[in-house]
Amino acid sequence: MTLAERARPVPWSLLAVIAAAWCAAAIGQATGELAALHGSAHAVEHDYPLWLVVLLPPFWVAAFVFMVAWQVMIGAMMLPSSLPMMRLYHAVSGSQPRPFRARLAFLGGYAVVWTAFGAVCFAADVAVHRSLSGNTWLAAHPRLVPAAVLAGAGLFQFSSLKDRCLEECRHPAPFLLRQYRRGARGGYALGRAHGMFCLGCCWALMLLMVAAGLVSLFWMAALAAVMFYEKAGRHGASVTPYIGVGLLVAAGVIVAGAL
Repeated sequence: MTLAERARPVPWSLLAVIAAAWCAAAIGQATGELAALHGSAHAVEHDYPLWLVVLLPPFWVAAFVFMVAWQVMIGAMMLPSSLPMMRLYHAVSGSQPRPFRARLAFLGGYAVVWTAFGAVCFAADVAVHRSLSGNTWLAAHPRLVPAAVLAGAGLFQFSSLKDRCLEECRHPAPFLLRQYRRGARGGYALGRAHGMFCLGCCWALMLLMVAAGLVSLFWMAALAAVMFYEKAGRHGASVTPYIGVGLLVAAGVIVAGAL
């Protein structure tokens, strides 16, 4: 019996986490708090030296708010695209002692990777806003920054790294057979390894939420659908370059309107 045949339906616990994340995002959209994902860097004082900024309370408050919003993004957008792997691991780990601990460790390893990337995004967002505040030309053309991010994400769609990471995510069974180890430590290592490949193919699209300011339920749903279909869709490999072309065209339109 193959792994795909042994796999059980998606665990209700994971579906509950995804549903809770989308509910939190909907509440954030209704209250305006979802904008914290893009607006946190604005709350950081940019008139002081960087070494002093990171010691001041506004920096840490903004970082905390951003990371809370980022966790919602992970649950709402990334977990659905990783359900094929998590479904297989849930089935295989059921035969080992204390499977709940192993599954929790798997999710922990996955979350650590994306949380670390979120911290990098926040730091980069702060750095970009500091650059804008000190550069008259960039401050006069702020739309060039999201245009550059869109262009970068578009170009990344054609990269060999994107293709390799997508291949690992599209075929979770061989990856699981190579990487599977019993116990919580094995689950954590597997979740972290899967998270790295997931990050490798989706980081540029997730960065659009922050750097391009695409913070709304519509864009969340659109990007989540794209990432899910690229990994699990029947023609996921063929749509990747078309998405790249679309992002490059959008970047060009923004640049044309900004200059």
